[in-house]
Amino acid sequence: MTPARLPGMLTPSVKGVSAARRKLVQSRTYEITFAGQAGAVLRSEFDDCDISVGPGTTTLRAELPDQGALQGLLQRLAGLRLELIHLHMVAPPSE
Repeated sequence: MTPARLPGMLTPSVKGVSAARRKLVQSRTYEITFAGQAGAVLRSEFDDCDISVGPGTTTLRAELPDQGALQGLLQRLAGLRLELIHLHMVAPPSE
């Protein structure tokens, strides 16, 4: 049974994914800084990220496929009770 379409509802493409859609799911690089200098044990929790330790802070750099992956990384930080200081998306390379 096919659900009824409402007026103005977009229909998904069945033949393939459009170029605009592919651009929407492009991975993005984020930098997340939290308070404290991560030691070896804490750094091992984020072995899927590039890690730089500065004076009193640790910065994770990760290329993530979508917003769900970003939320997952933020939940890992929260689960470890780390104090988030800064989060930003690294500018994508100009095409």
